[in-house]
Amino acid sequence: MKSSGSRRSIRLADLILRELATMLLEEVADPRLELVSLTGVKLNADISIALVSFTVGGGEERRKEALDGLTKAKGFLRSGLARRLNMRSLPDLRFAHDDFLEDMVYAKPDHPDS
Repeated sequence: MKSSGSRRSIRLADLILRELATMLLEEVADPRLELVSLTGVKLNADISIALVSFTVGGGEERRKEALDGLTKAKGFLRSGLARRLNMRSLPDLRFAHDDFLEDMVYAKPDHPDS
């Protein structure tokens, strides 16, 4: 997915991230989405697709549950975004687990400190 780097798309991605995080915290009651943190949103060049990155504690099974929960809540989240952002057309939401933070926190050092 070729992402757009324009100011408009960056501002829109930040706004989408903030609104989705608020909805997850305040409106979504799915237990699979407890302790899910949204880490970023990337929009493609024509702003038709929003790739939403998330992290969640636990193993691979927990990640799969969170992804299933987010996918199931996609319609609810899009309709909530439509109400909140008052946009003519909204990007399609796609979700992907973000390994970056976990790799940084849980990575084993290459060499032990002495």
